[in-house]
Amino acid sequence: MVQYMEFTDDLVTGNDLIDGQHRELIGKINDLLRTCEAGDGKLKALNTLDYLEEYTNYHFSQEEALQEEIGYPALEEHRAKHQEFVRSVKELYEMLEEQEGPTDAFVQQVNKNVVDWFVNHIQGFDRAVAEYKNQGK
Repeated sequence: MVQYMEFTDDLVTGNDLIDGQHRELIGKINDLLRTCEAGDGKLKALNTLDYLEEYTNYHFSQEEALQEEIGYPALEEHRAKHQEFVRSVKELYEMLEEQEGPTDAFVQQVNKNVVDWFVNHIQGFDRAVAEYKNQGK
C-alpha cells in the first residue's frame, strides 16, 4: 500500500528555508510513489528517484551549512544521519535497477527507507536544530 506524505504541523521546524525545502522533498517523494502506483515503468521511476536524490543532496548541504553557521554542536551526528539516508536511496536505486519496474516490495522499501525515515528525521533531528537556533536569539 502506498503511503503518501503530507507536510503537517508536526513537521514544521520554524525555519522558512528548511520548511520550504521539506515541502519540496515531500512533493518529490510523493511523485516517486505516484510513479510506482501508476505502474509508469522502471525508467520513469529511476528518473524520479534520481531527481529525489539530487534535491536531497542539495537540501542536506543547505541544512549542514546552516548548522555550521549557528555552531550546532551535533552537526557531525546530523551529517551521519544524512549519509544514512543517501545510502538508503542508493539501495533503492540498485533494487529498482535489478527489477523490471517498481514492485510492491520496492514501494514498501520506499515507505520504510524514505517516508518513515524522513518524518522521524524532521521531527527529531531537524526540530532540534531549529530549537537550538531559536535559543540563540
